[in-house]
Amino acid sequence: MAGAGSVKPGEHTVPDSEHNQEVAILRGEVETLSSERQTLLRAAGAAAVFVAKLDSHALPESTYEAADILAGALNALPEETLRAAIELIRKEAGRSLSDGSDDEDS
Repeated sequence: MAGAGSVKPGEHTVPDSEHNQEVAILRGEVETLSSERQTLLRAAGAAAVFVAKLDSHALPESTYEAADILAGALNALPEETLRAAIELIRKEAGRSLSDGSDDEDS
């Protein structure tokens, strides 16, 4: 019977030092992705709050296309992600962002 550490013929094992290096690289990548996610959540949350408070009738006509693209991008986000993004911004800026009747439902 084969032990837990045995290797079948033809299988490749990774030395501990190489394995540890790969784990460290993957850990670094996960930390980078997590940091980038937080940055993207902040940007999406700020954009969502901005759009919610924006008076669309006061926009110059030259901004309509960009506003439409931004609104479409925000609407394409999963609801849970958008809620997390808005909540992150509200926590950073304080609850004053939620004061007012023109906010989105969140």
